[in-house]
Amino acid sequence: MYIHNIDPILIDLGFLEIRWYSLAYIFGIIIGWWLGKQILCFIIKYLKVSWKKEIFDDLITYLIISIIAGGRLGYVIFYNLNYYMNNPISIFKIWEGGMSFHGAVVGVIIGTWWFAKQNKTNFFLFTDIIAIVAPVGIFFGRLANFINSELYGQPTNIYWSVIFPKIDNISRHPSQLYEAFLEGLLLFIILLPFGFSKKNINGLSSSLFLILYGVFRIFSEKFREPDVQIGYLFNSISMGTFLSIIMTILGILILIKNKNELFK
Repeated sequence: MYIHNIDPILIDLGFLEIRWYSLAYIFGIIIGWWLGKQILCFIIKYLKVSWKKEIFDDLITYLIISIIAGGRLGYVIFYNLNYYMNNPISIFKIWEGGMSFHGAVVGVIIGTWWFAKQNKTNFFLFTDIIAIVAPVGIFFGRLANFINSELYGQPTNIYWSVIFPKIDNISRHPSQLYEAFLEGLLLFIILLPFGFSKKNINGLSSSLFLILYGVFRIFSEKFREPDVQIGYLFNSISMGTFLSIIMTILGILILIKNKNELFK
């Protein structure tokens, strides 16, 4: 059993606080941007795509805006709509917390579609790159969730359980770490080879990301405490599970659409 005592603030200068959560976003974006450019350079070289690698720099701006806007609106709509309907100004108080991964995915899809349309390029080629590098950000994000004592797990007596004193004195599953391993590290290991494959199948990495993330999240949700303001939908599944089911179905549909390319 581990008693959580990690300070979510790495450096406190009085007038400025540097938090682990902020660093997670920064490192996730920087490493994802760098790796995404490496994949794009490979695609340009070996798949003879007539792009300039700088196009990914332009896409990053769209992605940052899409992640923040989609993640926040997703949390507002999916997880606490009644509260924000009565307190609309709080929607803009992002520093108080409240981001939805599934909302961020929707935001990224819309932002990438718009960027691809503006540049008259292939939508799936962009989303495939994003799908491969996204687990990096997810990994850091889930570690930050653990440090912040948020999105904690259900009570358990297993020997690797964690007590989060900011929450209560009950030993719980470190569900944030389960998600960091499954949705971050393992998903990254599975998808990375597709980024450097000389056989490019549009939408394959995107569909695999949606399916595998959905499956891993559904599994992890079994150990995670549901959001107190929602509880369980239909008295059986969490909102995260429900949204992950939809995500998995979408991934399967994209995979079916590309089945002819898969078996060439």
